[in-house]
Amino acid sequence: MTVKIIAEAGVNHNGSKELAFKLIDAAYEANVDFVKFQTFKAKNLVTKDAKQADYQARNTGVAESQLDMLSRLELDYDVHHELVSYCNELGVEFLSTAFDQESLDFLVDDLKLKILKIPSGELTNAPFVLRHAQTGCDLIVSTGMATLAEIEAALSVIAFGLINDVSVKPSEEAFARAYSSNEGQEALKSKVTVLHCTTEYPAPVAEVNLKSMQTMEQAFGLTIGYSDHTAGITIPIVATALGAKLIEKHFTLDKSLPGPDHKASLDPNELKAMVKGIRDAELSLGSPIKTPQISEIENKKIARKSLVAATDIKAGELFTEDNLMSKRPGTGLSPCLYWSLLGKPSLEDYSEGQPING
Repeated sequence: MTVKIIAEAGVNHNGSKELAFKLIDAAYEANVDFVKFQTFKAKNLVTKDAKQADYQARNTGVAESQLDMLSRLELDYDVHHELVSYCNELGVEFLSTAFDQESLDFLVDDLKLKILKIPSGELTNAPFVLRHAQTGCDLIVSTGMATLAEIEAALSVIAFGLINDVSVKPSEEAFARAYSSNEGQEALKSKVTVLHCTTEYPAPVAEVNLKSMQTMEQAFGLTIGYSDHTAGITIPIVATALGAKLIEKHFTLDKSLPGPDHKASLDPNELKAMVKGIRDAELSLGSPIKTPQISEIENKKIARKSLVAATDIKAGELFTEDNLMSKRPGTGLSPCLYWSLLGKPSLEDYSEGQPING
């Protein structure tokens, strides 16, 4: 399974349609699989009194409410249609994360998206998680800030939504039954990818805890991936080597632009380098079978050694530790036969350095 790469434009368009199109161009040029935005109505997402996260205030340099900040970062629904059309022209798939029910309905009913992303902050918003599942779309579930128990609870809601008609009444008991059922587990396996994530911008490398990605794979038996918020491109490449099948990374046109996420994003050249690194990493994993590779075959003759005469040896003379040694090239008898020759008579004359024929 080829690793899929999501270039997360998020809100790095700063509310500008022109910037949004340029972000798609940069994602396309980096040869990613998806470019993803964020779709929301600020008034439906936060209260008037909701404060910025520390990283948002730090990265924007502006102290204001979340509502004021997010209001400037909305993209009109009409612009979304244009972005989807442009992505289709280029051959890169458009994704977006909905942060409110109106926006989710828009993505599914108007844009006809087939893949939805449940962001980390919505993982415990069970009614919203359920509405995602009830769309029947494939789901990418991000797990920043979450415990295994919280992830399992969200997956239980998703299992219920995937296998039940909307007329079935939701309840914690019904969620548990759905999650425990074979039908629910099969639905999760066919529809859900779980992303490990550390929700900080930028995330400290010492708090990435990539091994927990494998813990989630073992616990839930689902396709796993990684949503990266660290600086640079190293960690997504390591995640690929550890088995991630989906990588998501924020990118921007310019890290110096105003906004909450630019500073923790890759620039276009870094995005290209990350994609190449991921492709090299997955290619290098190869096969679990240990065998000489095609490029090594001829080198065996050069790098390995053969048994040769350490001194002149006459026919009938016994092979000893003093008259046998190993030297390159490896085109003659293997040194592994050294002990089987000791004490046996030579069948022919050998000059010093001549390969032994047996």
